[in-house]
Amino acid sequence: MQIVGLNLEELEELVLKLGEPRYRARQLLDWVYKKGIDDFGQMSNLPALFRERLQEQGLAGSALTQAGAEEATDGTKKYLFRLPDDFCVEAVYIPEKKRKTVCFSTQVGCAVGCTFCATGQQGFKRNLTAGEIVDQVRKIGVDRRTRISHAVAMGQGEPLANYAATLKALRLLNADYGLQMAARHLTVSTSGVVPAIYRLADEKLQINLALSLHATNDELRSQLIPLNRTYPLAQVIQACRDYAAKTKRRVTLEYIMLEGVNDGEADLARLVELTVGWLCHVNLIPYNPVPAVAYRPSAPRTRQRFLGYLQEKGVAASIRQERGAEVNAACGQLRQHLKL
Repeated sequence: MQIVGLNLEELEELVLKLGEPRYRARQLLDWVYKKGIDDFGQMSNLPALFRERLQEQGLAGSALTQAGAEEATDGTKKYLFRLPDDFCVEAVYIPEKKRKTVCFSTQVGCAVGCTFCATGQQGFKRNLTAGEIVDQVRKIGVDRRTRISHAVAMGQGEPLANYAATLKALRLLNADYGLQMAARHLTVSTSGVVPAIYRLADEKLQINLALSLHATNDELRSQLIPLNRTYPLAQVIQACRDYAAKTKRRVTLEYIMLEGVNDGEADLARLVELTVGWLCHVNLIPYNPVPAVAYRPSAPRTRQRFLGYLQEKGVAASIRQERGAEVNAACGQLRQHLKL
């Protein structure tokens, strides 16, 4: 068990069992989250006997260790983290002028099997715990010596297939005793787990939802995203519309543009039909090459044509500025590529 991943109530219960007053829980969390210290030996305002008991109980302060890192010229940095069972996951730090973002993983591998995604090629190993999720963000902030302002569940795995741990992690990122990140600066991406989208809408958290759309008809989307066979496009779009209506939060629709696959005139017309008239934003994404996958990115002029037509029809849209592709840290490229 790790301190990272426990909420305040759970940690208060733990310190009481160890014979300490309740306020010790907040002292522990202050060291871990505010000071970035997970070595009990350095927690100087805690009694020595209490620190020894924490160590004896196997209550490690951290959930993972850094096993490697690689930085791109634009400052994007990809991290490889080793988990307690020796599995590894990747997370990415993306610095911008007004924000510092971490793209974190929620699973080791992924069971969805999207054909354009490197993570999907490695299969599914297991879900991450809430502590393993939160610690990616915490450790990157400590390493960069900066406050992480935004966090997105867009790394390895399908976040809504690991619902309980992902939600607990988001609450810890948002908590006043945690990393104190604004809920509106947290984003969950999904390939379209419809029941979980409705469940998330009921959580009363002002977090953002992003949908991996990537196709405008069921036949193609099922080829690209096999989960579409379980939750067809019409159900997924309706769930997103309902999410936007209930939370008043704009839903981002991610659309990776693949040459000759989903970038034709008919695709564009259907994309407008799916998006016009409700609170959404279409994010057109240049495809990032993945080994052993034959897809090619759409031409820049094609992306510009899509962007112009969507905006002409009143749909909020943008072209994503890709970061970290040179170190395989961009969208769809995460798969433990770093050498240990």
